[in-house]
Amino acid sequence: MRHLLSTPKQAILWAGMIFILALSITGFTLAIPEVPSFDDIRDSHKSSESTLLDRHGEVLHVSRSDFSGRRLNWTPLSDISPALIDKVLRAEDQRFFDHEGVDFLAIAKAASALLTLDRPRGASTITMQLTGVLAPSLAPRSSGRSILQKWRQMRMAWDLEQTWTKREILESYLNLITYRSELKGIAAASKALFAKAPSGLNTPESAILAALIRGPNANKARVEKRACLLLVDDCEGLKDLITSALTPPYQFPPLAHAAYHAFQRLHDPNTSSETILSTLDGPLQHFVNETVRGQVAGLTDQNLQDAAVLVVDNKSGEILAYVGSSGSLSDAQYVDGVQARRQAGSTLKPFVYGLAIERKYLTAATLLEDGAIEIPISAGGVYRPRNYDSTFHGPVTVREALASSLNTPAVRAILTVGTNEVVKRLNALGFKNLMAPEFYGASLALGSADVTLWELTNAYRTLANGGRTTPLTFKVNDKTNSAHVQSEGASYIITSILSDRLARALGFGLSSPLNTPYFSAVKTGTSKDMRDNWTIGYSSDYTVGVWAGNFSGQPMWNVSGVSGAAPIWRTIMDYLHRDRQSVPPSPSPDVVTQTVSHHPSGRTVEEFFLDGTQQGQVSTVLKQRAKIIYPTNDTLLSVDPDIPASLQKIHFQASGLGDRDFIWQLNKTKMGQTNQPFYWSPAPGHYTLSLITASGEQMDEVRFTVR
Repeated sequence: MRHLLSTPKQAILWAGMIFILALSITGFTLAIPEVPSFDDIRDSHKSSESTLLDRHGEVLHVSRSDFSGRRLNWTPLSDISPALIDKVLRAEDQRFFDHEGVDFLAIAKAASALLTLDRPRGASTITMQLTGVLAPSLAPRSSGRSILQKWRQMRMAWDLEQTWTKREILESYLNLITYRSELKGIAAASKALFAKAPSGLNTPESAILAALIRGPNANKARVEKRACLLLVDDCEGLKDLITSALTPPYQFPPLAHAAYHAFQRLHDPNTSSETILSTLDGPLQHFVNETVRGQVAGLTDQNLQDAAVLVVDNKSGEILAYVGSSGSLSDAQYVDGVQARRQAGSTLKPFVYGLAIERKYLTAATLLEDGAIEIPISAGGVYRPRNYDSTFHGPVTVREALASSLNTPAVRAILTVGTNEVVKRLNALGFKNLMAPEFYGASLALGSADVTLWELTNAYRTLANGGRTTPLTFKVNDKTNSAHVQSEGASYIITSILSDRLARALGFGLSSPLNTPYFSAVKTGTSKDMRDNWTIGYSSDYTVGVWAGNFSGQPMWNVSGVSGAAPIWRTIMDYLHRDRQSVPPSPSPDVVTQTVSHHPSGRTVEEFFLDGTQQGQVSTVLKQRAKIIYPTNDTLLSVDPDIPASLQKIHFQASGLGDRDFIWQLNKTKMGQTNQPFYWSPAPGHYTLSLITASGEQMDEVRFTVR
């Protein structure tokens, strides 16, 4: 029991209380704090930690979100060691089960000690102590409680005993009081000091915790003295146990950090604490973490410092693993590589070709020239794309060009379908914050846009689902509306190409991490100067996206998508399919098979076509469709009043002209021919610029405004 008469001031306090007791008999009353219900107190108790759980309820991440004290979840009395209950009652309130909130026998003994000037006795019961926790106005102050405050505490303790059971009072007391420093509640104290649940506390540990109630910040010698009294002087080994338990840092909290970045996306910063159930798969999350760390550690000599991975379920869009960084650098571990915007490299090529095939501009068998190409740009320069290995392969099929990630054919493909249309398609696939098409030009086919791993992974999942997309989700059984972004037939043909190891051999050889013993479709990408590399691919059930690079933006040294990101992708894919098959999709109804003979190789193959585009022989390289490249659609131009009008000119430019001659037509008026440079003097207004043939066939059209 607490010693409340250890000073003359406290002796006077008790004398005053006796006086107030007398007043109460005559009807003297004071405002008493309202007694809350036990259920409300228990239900309002929150851990100071927020916890992220995987889909099976496993703890993946714990982070402190309330700094007013360290607490864990509420512990029922039945889950608390009987040894602790015994020692707490012995130390604080031996007659707990005999009184009704106020121990008048203890008060009488305290008064007797006061009158006889004997050693002062304590008289505060566990119920009275609990009122100081439940009602802030009754909490003890540094100067001690006033006489009136003490009387109100006694009255509330009596009221509490009328509405709560003894077990509820004791359970609340053990869960709400402070044991040491900021450790509040028996769960936090037992975990922090002894690395145990409250049910596992033995007798010496219980004596130490009971001794701490009276003085949470007492020194070790005083704690030892009090605990020893509770053990009836059976104190062997107690000093070492106290030293181990009370020497910071404490063992609490046992934080888990397996999914830091996922937690950051899901945690509500305005919530003091919460338990979040996610779609993550614990064993997979741990495996991905270790895989990322291992690959990064193996390539540090090549200046690879970080990587990120996203694993999703194709059917539901549920996120199964989310690793934002390798955690290899203290400053970089907090950067979320899944959400960071990086240059896409060649990972956008499937969507360029997919759109061209869907629009029936190209087929998988179309021959494209893999050779030097020069594209005028609006700034007056020339864009000259090159392949990764700086070599050209001559005429190649679309299948070979995409599977082997050749650059100049992809540029020819985007010139055929149009950058505007590709940007629209990427927006529909979920890519956000893309610039206007004229910002990229033909370089968009080679990944000049900044994208996130989150966006890329879901876009490839859309291919796996036959062109149908839904948002990614962390919620189990989340129901969201889907949208058909790309035709099922075009998606099937792109999937067929990305899973074709023979077509991939031209660029990657017959042996690479991309070639799995089960069905998978995959694409790599490397951005300019090797600052980023990617591997994104899918099986029948899963899509796995991997980014590798440096958050600082430093280039890697001789690390490509195959050597950087691909080994991570392959390792994770093998883990996912260790006991699961991956079955290739069946052709959609709008896809037909046709035997094709190619010139000049003479090789005959079976190829997939959208119905109506099939052909038995392809012998000519595609001539590029003529396109207006400047001005681009919806351009806004301004006339500068400070520059003479005669010096302000707009240079109309087109690509894909070859040796053909076309006519510029502005607002239905023919302006000039494309076989010579044409410069137009702008005037305010709205304009439609067309590119037509001599016979009047329109090849392309853009709208722009001059103000």
